[in-house]
Amino acid sequence: MRELVEVIAKALVDNPDEVVVTEKGSGKNITIELHVASSDMGKVIGKQGRIAKAIRSVVKAASSKDNIRVDVEII
Repeated sequence: MRELVEVIAKALVDNPDEVVVTEKGSGKNITIELHVASSDMGKVIGKQGRIAKAIRSVVKAASSKDNIRVDVEII
């Protein structure tokens, strides 16, 4: 899941070198933290959080296949 979030985030931002994705937790509950440059924060969140919600939806759909719960936090 970490790689999926990283690919999506790098495609959205102007500074793909500053994208850092970390994965915390194990088992059925995993938290993925997405760090981007402050100038790219708006591009990752989107208007009214639409892009962030779309990223979370894609990750949720991909993780449901493996029967795990993945939360995406944008920091």
